[in-house]
Amino acid sequence: MDIVALPIVHLEDTMLQAAIILIDLLFISLLTFGLYFPRHRRRDLVVAYLIVNVGVLAVAQVLASSTVGVGLGLGLFGVLSIIRLRSSEIEQHEVAYYFAALAMGLLAGLSAEPTVLTVVLMALIVAVVYFGDNPRLFRRYRQQTVVLDAAFADESALIAHLEGLLGARVHGVHVRTLDLVNDTTLVDVRYQVGAPRSSRAEPLVARTGATAAGGTAVLQETGR
Repeated sequence: MDIVALPIVHLEDTMLQAAIILIDLLFISLLTFGLYFPRHRRRDLVVAYLIVNVGVLAVAQVLASSTVGVGLGLGLFGVLSIIRLRSSEIEQHEVAYYFAALAMGLLAGLSAEPTVLTVVLMALIVAVVYFGDNPRLFRRYRQQTVVLDAAFADESALIAHLEGLLGARVHGVHVRTLDLVNDTTLVDVRYQVGAPRSSRAEPLVARTGATAAGGTAVLQETGR
């Protein structure tokens, strides 16, 4: 009787593991193909998210069946995070998707069977990403890196110039480089389009030491 029951037990364990793997694949597909790619259209990160999720799932499945268990699994989570984040520069919202893929792979890999808690947590991750990265959430707010061919030592004058240049309400600036020799300013600006500008905003008119357009500006968008 014991000899007959042993394969049945192993078969049940295999089916439970297969079920949690299928659940993970369902959620990572929803995250990647249902949320990330339709919103951001970066094919290279689609591959990265899928491989990271399935790779963490596979390694965590092996670790969960050994004596090292959860501790090494969490260590793997941290190591993979450091390696990926140092390998290339990615936007903050893409980092959020990356950690979501990691977390779901780890949740599925450390679960011996599909429990309600595991499914709820994975669904919660996808739901948070859906609402947090929704294009309609704070859709008028922008963040850009702006290079001006004029040196602005006065913050009020800088904000007024940026509001005239961008045609938007500036909420914050962070001057990264102020070059008084070459007469340039590199600034991170956070602004809101379609909002009334502050009273100190000025139109783009001629300034001393600058062109009539207030200097050429090079804009690089760093956020939505």
